[in-house]
Amino acid sequence: QVHLVESGGGLVQPGGSLKLSCEASGTLFSLATMGWYRQAPGKQRELVASITSGRSTNYVESVKGRFTISRDNARKTVYLEMNSLKPEDTALYYCKLELPRNEYWGQGTQVTVSS
Repeated sequence: QVHLVESGGGLVQPGGSLKLSCEASGTLFSLATMGWYRQAPGKQRELVASITSGRSTNYVESVKGRFTISRDNARKTVYLEMNSLKPEDTALYYCKLELPRNEYWGQGTQVTVSS
């Protein structure tokens, strides 16, 4: 069984930074593609960034140059460093662990960008 626990969310002013963490329990973390998703009120959940087991990364256009996804396989943790935050980044951020036959989601961590 895999459990994912996100942390690092909070309230930040526009232009500020936050670093989200998602720690996984269980095995096979190093083989998984990890993703950060977000869902704002009234909107669909969207992929923000992903990183494969080979450390290839992918970002939604709106966060390119501002967000960086990384992973530490020894700690079974994936990170999302967010800089130059904007009010439109406000959302509940989830991490996902994806394997060929299964996927697992965390409970989410709230990010609010407001002055």
